[in-house]
Amino acid sequence: MIDPFGRSISYLRVSVTDRCDLRCVYCMAEDMTFLPKAELLTLEELDRLCGTFVGLGVRKIRLTGGEPLVRRDVMTLFRSLGARLGTAGLDELTLTTNGTQLARYAEELHAAGVRRVNVSLDTLDPAKFTAATRWGKIDKTLDGIFAAKAAGLAVKINAVALKGFNEDEFDRMVAWCGEHGFDLCLIETMPLGEIEADRTDQYLPLSLVRRRLAQTWTLTDTDYATGGPARYVTVAETGRRIGFITPLTHNFCESCNRVRLTCTGTLYMCLGQEDAADLRTPLRRPGATEEDVREAIVAAIGRKPKGHDFVIERRGAAPALSRHMSVTGG
Repeated sequence: MIDPFGRSISYLRVSVTDRCDLRCVYCMAEDMTFLPKAELLTLEELDRLCGTFVGLGVRKIRLTGGEPLVRRDVMTLFRSLGARLGTAGLDELTLTTNGTQLARYAEELHAAGVRRVNVSLDTLDPAKFTAATRWGKIDKTLDGIFAAKAAGLAVKINAVALKGFNEDEFDRMVAWCGEHGFDLCLIETMPLGEIEADRTDQYLPLSLVRRRLAQTWTLTDTDYATGGPARYVTVAETGRRIGFITPLTHNFCESCNRVRLTCTGTLYMCLGQEDAADLRTPLRRPGATEEDVREAIVAAIGRKPKGHDFVIERRGAAPALSRHMSVTGG
């Protein structure tokens, strides 16, 4: 699939649920209203859609949420998609998780064909962790991280950089990741969804974070890539990598190769734009064929925009988009 700007679309991110067992302050409001379960696609329908995307050239699928591992029977989807790895056309199956359920599922994920996981962990301080997640306990996430490592999964730690919250911890996180053999990815806060905090107060440019890290660590640019938007450096002292995802200070849209499918069958061609395509209707229409779904997908890719418009300083505290990050997946 080629979009109007010549970019090959080979990466599908699938939000299997908008629900989560945490309420991270930059992602959700504390009192969230979640989608009625009747609106969600079944796991079988999600598998069918993913199969159609693979047939159209998608080579990497990442399952996200909300928290993907809280969806009942989600491992059936992992196993079904895992069967598509290799000769069936899929190169990689991964997930992004908060880690709370990883101790339970790590071995099953590996058996299903998952080899890498991204775990959201914004701080190593137990009190800060609880404050950031509103009620989470860091030990549960850490247990999940080390269970994943023990199961043979490569772990990357995702940390959202938040001004005045964790900006004094990044040296410690680099050292901790190096000690345990994890890569680290730092992410600028994104203006999605109404939350209690002022996003202008939260925003910490990663250009500043990198300059600060360079005072302690030897950072070397690398062309390493995982298919996502991060730009990576290697850390000479640890041998690990740090990725920087910078939707605000450096727009990464020129190389965008991905689209996002929600648990309701809505396809977002860009995280930062409202335009979306309804795939649930052609999927469920009586007498509909896979070709009907293929045509709907191809038509949607034909509308993929050049880029997003995330600019916190100009917009102030208001979000660029009303939907929360949990709707389209992290």
